[in-house]
Amino acid sequence: MSIAVNLDEKLVNDARSQSKVLSRSVTKQIEHWARIGHIAEDNPDLTYSQIKDILLGMEDSNSGNTEDYKRGIL
Repeated sequence: MSIAVNLDEKLVNDARSQSKVLSRSVTKQIEHWARIGHIAEDNPDLTYSQIKDILLGMEDSNSGNTEDYKRGIL
C-alpha cells in the first residue's frame, strides 16, 4: 500500500545523497532508515552494527545460504 506523506526537505536531500552511494531509490533509502529505526527502538541494547549483522544473517537464512554447525575440537 502506498501513501503520500510530507517529509522535511533536508531528510529527503540526505536520503538522495545516501541512495546514490548505496544504489537505492530515495524511497527505498527512507524505508531502510525507518526499518532500522523501528528495530532500534524495539531493541535499544543493540548497536547499528549488530542490527545490520542480524538482518544479514536473516537474509542468508531465508536464501538458504547456511551450513550446519560442526563443533570443533580445541
